[in-house]
Amino acid sequence: MAGDGGSLLPGQLAAMEGAALVSAATEPEERAMEAALRPKNLDDFVGQARVRRQLSLVLEASRMRGRTADHVLMSGPPGLGKTTLAMIIAAEMNAPLRISSGPAIQHAGDLAAILSSLSEGEVLFLDEIHRMSRPAEEMLYMAMEDFRVDIIVGKGAGATAIPLELPPFTLVGATTRAGLLPGPLRDRFGFTGHLEFYSVAELELVLRRSAGLLDLKLTSAGFSEIAGRSRGTPRIANRLLRRVRDWALVHAVDSIDARTAGAALDMYEVDARGLDRLDRAVLESLVLKFNGGPVGLSTLAIAVGEEPETVETVAEPFLVREGLLGRTPRGRIAMASAWEHLGLRMPENTAAAALGQTSDDSEFE
Repeated sequence: MAGDGGSLLPGQLAAMEGAALVSAATEPEERAMEAALRPKNLDDFVGQARVRRQLSLVLEASRMRGRTADHVLMSGPPGLGKTTLAMIIAAEMNAPLRISSGPAIQHAGDLAAILSSLSEGEVLFLDEIHRMSRPAEEMLYMAMEDFRVDIIVGKGAGATAIPLELPPFTLVGATTRAGLLPGPLRDRFGFTGHLEFYSVAELELVLRRSAGLLDLKLTSAGFSEIAGRSRGTPRIANRLLRRVRDWALVHAVDSIDARTAGAALDMYEVDARGLDRLDRAVLESLVLKFNGGPVGLSTLAIAVGEEPETVETVAEPFLVREGLLGRTPRGRIAMASAWEHLGLRMPENTAAAALGQTSDDSEFE
């Protein structure tokens, strides 16, 4: 324990330094493991069958013509494979890959520096492309269409535009909010693919492939248990698989079944429906503190001790998709299934009841 003045004892300090060194040493290993779990080609990519077929046709036609592939826009929620598909596009076209992001490009000069250093046929991946600055965005229009940018030299009346020819390249843009992309930018992409959430069966296939790479033994029920708690997202599924692996290692479990997976994920506060600590905190606040709502976002965020943006972008999308939370002009409300999930009876005077949402009272009698 710390001394009276709040300082750490020498033994504690050494232990913390040791833990920090272990953490620093394991970070590259975790990143390498995540990279190893990514599929390297379209045949190994699980799910998104429609997008995969369409993209395969686009790439095959480009190879047959001997030209760079059309610009590609990938949209959809985080964790569904947009970055992985960008890497696959580069691999399928046998081209180098350059990775950047919209928030990193705040000036037209930033984009010009990236574009001018591209080699012919190179794939440029811009994550969160909707967050790029407007001047850079306008420069990107000409670069995508004509493979040319104008470099402005000087200021005011004496400014001169010097055209800079670019080698043909393929831009792969990724966005979680396609509605924020301006029409002129969206229309310059030759192919647009929207990624959907995965089914439990598809997530089981993702987990089976990852378990094979990690040399883990799971029963079919074990795969189903993890997949059912993964919120339809491969990134979450792989993360939960690694946490279950850790639990099984510490508890000396050779083969992971549904009971083992469930016990591990319960310890990490991921329930049978995939809700985590923040999700349950939001629902419990709505139900227990505000009688199901409606309540404003800021008030709800204060009640759970989080920032409004965190509640809105992290918890709400999943809760709304699962039919647990509703968004109305007056604020957030808990739907009937939220009361049921918490094992509570929904009163008749709630906002959800007024909207015609009813719960089966027999379940709680």
